[in-house]
Amino acid sequence: MNKKTYRAAAIGHTGAGNYGHGLHTVYNNIENVEFIAISDPDEAGRARAVEETGAKRSYADYHEMLQKEALDIVSVCPRWVPEHLDMVMSCLNAGCHVYCEKPMTSSLVDGDTIVETANQKGLKVAVAHQAVYLPATHAIRDMLNDGKIGKVQAIYASGKQDRRGGGEDMITLGTHLFNLMRFYVGDVKWMRSHVTKDGKEVTFGDDHQPTEPVGPVAGDCVNSYFAFKSGVAGYFQSRKDQAGTGRYGMDIAGSDGILSLRGDVANRIMHYPHPVFLPSNTNQKWQPIELDNTPFFQGNELAIMDLIDAIENDRKPISSAEDAVAALEMIVGAYESQLTGQRVQFPIENREHPLTRSI
Repeated sequence: MNKKTYRAAAIGHTGAGNYGHGLHTVYNNIENVEFIAISDPDEAGRARAVEETGAKRSYADYHEMLQKEALDIVSVCPRWVPEHLDMVMSCLNAGCHVYCEKPMTSSLVDGDTIVETANQKGLKVAVAHQAVYLPATHAIRDMLNDGKIGKVQAIYASGKQDRRGGGEDMITLGTHLFNLMRFYVGDVKWMRSHVTKDGKEVTFGDDHQPTEPVGPVAGDCVNSYFAFKSGVAGYFQSRKDQAGTGRYGMDIAGSDGILSLRGDVANRIMHYPHPVFLPSNTNQKWQPIELDNTPFFQGNELAIMDLIDAIENDRKPISSAEDAVAALEMIVGAYESQLTGQRVQFPIENREHPLTRSI
């Protein structure tokens, strides 16, 4: 039986998020994909993308590309978020499946719109949370399910904590962590958060301009607590200007031990065979765990392969539009909790972004 050949294209915007983390070149090594076209309003950027991908045709206007080309899959590439909704919706309305850069949207209502439209049209939307596609990530989940550290009790996640520390770190890199937390232990039941700026409580109107347009952000310090439906406790922290400390990642604590993950996913993973650190016990030592070392960027290729399998078997991609919205809920919920001073139940009832609402 011959495999179907999928016709693919990419939408970029040089100078406004460019092509994200290489979402246009992801198809180069996939045998049953023919890369057809590139769209980019910037002429020079468009020419570079054609050279990088070998695209047969190029367009300044992605609407024209979607109209003229018979496409199966389109990458929505820009890192910047403001155009994502229009780009993804245009692809869906053209009958195309989508691979979208993260964060997919900056508001829950926009994310819901994409999810509902894709479901109505029977189309798949995968999101570039590359880490969740890597073999090491799946091996870690298998270890957790097999009792490597006993019963999982808590996850302590930390953002990169560079100059974007706080709210921008939470949406730019925290979205990867929240997606992984859900991949390991399931859905959130409720959360509570504390967000500050220069040590002062963030209130309405305290949002600030991020280094790139990823949506409304506030605070230079975020501390969140999540109560997962599985009974696991989750924590997230991000504080500005802590870069260079190697904090990005998570520690997963169980009844019998700890797994410590650092980096993009598990390129540095250590195991401690006891629920608490015992420096006086020479028999209890941190031990490295060697896992598949597939690099982070290859997660894009694995994502497209998974998206094709999801299309052919009518299932959700490993990192679906629904998962992107769920991760965004963990971000938006931090502001909802801080601004109301209350615990936030999931799913969050008001889908508008709390930083854009008046008192």
